[in-house]
Amino acid sequence: MKTLLLILAASALMVTGVSAGSHSDIVGTAINSPNHKTLVKLIKAAGLVEALQQPGPYTVFAPTDAAFAKLPKATLEALTKPENKEQLKAILLYHVVKGKVTAEAVMTMKSPTSVTTLSGAKILITHTKNSVNVNRARVTTPDVMATNGVIHVIDAVLMPPKK
Repeated sequence: MKTLLLILAASALMVTGVSAGSHSDIVGTAINSPNHKTLVKLIKAAGLVEALQQPGPYTVFAPTDAAFAKLPKATLEALTKPENKEQLKAILLYHVVKGKVTAEAVMTMKSPTSVTTLSGAKILITHTKNSVNVNRARVTTPDVMATNGVIHVIDAVLMPPKK
């Protein structure tokens, strides 16, 4: 099982263009990914660069550019406006969990498992032998290691529940 996860992760990393042997923190790893330009832009707009460079460790569920493209263009544009910085920050922190949760650890969790994010809201992690989902997003690339945690690439943007 562990070998299968490593093989899947390595092959997925080659397909997505994320460096497997990363010696960067979470932000640096995202910057080096050709598929996370929107995420990096939003992290900068929300003022979260320094926070995500802290020792952590953190687990980040990172939507790809294609995932952000599924959002209405007006929504994405509105989130980048200075007056919506706190809302953007809450959405991005909804993608981050304290601690380093690898794919192997997820597969040992009871499915479903509810986990509290740095935004304070909970996400639901479910898994089968062949897939892991976070809320309704599917993990497409697990275990992209960073010096201060781990990134799992997902195919959708997670939206926190309305308060």
